[in-house]
Amino acid sequence: MSSPEHPSSARAAFDPDQYDPETLAVRAGIERSQFGEHSEALYLTSSFVFNNAAEAAARFSGVTPGNVYARFTNPTVTMMQDRLAALEGAEACVATSSGMSAILSMVMALLKSGDHIIASRSIFGSTQQLFANYFEKFGISTTLVDATDIAAYRAAVRPTTRLFFIETPSNPLTEVIDIAAVAGVAHDAGALLAVDNCFCSPALQKPLELGADIIIHSATKYLDGQGRVLGGAVCGRKAEMDEVLRFLRTAGPTLSPFNAWIILKGLETLSIRMEAQSARALELARWLEKQAWVDRVFYPGLESHPQHAIAMRQQSSGAAVVAFEVKGGRDEAWKLIDSTRMLSITANLGDTKTTITHPATTTHGRISQEARDASGIRDSLIRLAIGLESVADMQRDLSRWLAV
Repeated sequence: MSSPEHPSSARAAFDPDQYDPETLAVRAGIERSQFGEHSEALYLTSSFVFNNAAEAAARFSGVTPGNVYARFTNPTVTMMQDRLAALEGAEACVATSSGMSAILSMVMALLKSGDHIIASRSIFGSTQQLFANYFEKFGISTTLVDATDIAAYRAAVRPTTRLFFIETPSNPLTEVIDIAAVAGVAHDAGALLAVDNCFCSPALQKPLELGADIIIHSATKYLDGQGRVLGGAVCGRKAEMDEVLRFLRTAGPTLSPFNAWIILKGLETLSIRMEAQSARALELARWLEKQAWVDRVFYPGLESHPQHAIAMRQQSSGAAVVAFEVKGGRDEAWKLIDSTRMLSITANLGDTKTTITHPATTTHGRISQEARDASGIRDSLIRLAIGLESVADMQRDLSRWLAV
């Protein structure tokens, strides 16, 4: 949906293939109105006016392109979709109201009753709930396997397997999955591979280049980057994305134009934010490893991480989430969290403000104790999503509990 720099100029249209990711984050997808605005326009309208009945009929039927109704077409949302598709190297993108609705839309559009999903056991708690409690009710079954055991993915394949679903790095233990290896298993089975790219974003990782077919985003996280709005996205080939768009047109888990505009603004600074937050995360993770009150640190950028080599091969950095276990269990973990004064006690992540949470009783609190145990989410675990504050201030805040 790219356009010339000014509607009245003869300049060539913006070609995403000619530019680097940092430029795409600022320039890709822009469609200017007759007013020639420099910043992307925010189109707050529920519907669009047609010149005549024939034009309306042609738009509704899809014979001619254009905006029809804001449940599934809106210029601001389209700009956000085009920009994210360019950043991920995808043919198309469909924006949704949240990350969870992106997963819902993908599965409802591409799978049917009787189909089978293979997913890593380390997927987000709400994703596990969606697969087990809701898709299962409609005849779509799911097998969870150990995230990093490629043989387990292969052993779980059935004749009805249609989708592999992974998130890498995982939430909250930052397990890193070899995307290319899982893609090979999925394609041998005639299935699609969907990768939740929330923790890395396209600034740090390009799953499609590694063999994935579909990318899922919770745009609420790093794509917005400042904790302002909810949003989601599904990226991939046009054929599959057309199916997702048909579901969205009918069911309506739609991204609002305002939220799309906020995410567009967030994408402009995605690269520099991810670089700065990842650097702070690595420095803090190295500091945590030296603390006597820390049992274990989980961060892909550390040489001690079990999948460090894979992470450094398919990511450009360790990303910005650090998890660690304190000695003493839940009581000590809660004591540490409660003693902080600067860090935000909230379950969100991807913000410029560092957040701290206790996954076992928040983000993964709705899954069973057995499932938490299988995923390695213990009561002593704390997750940090590193923002842009000084590392020294984070260290001081995390150390306050020792004096309580």
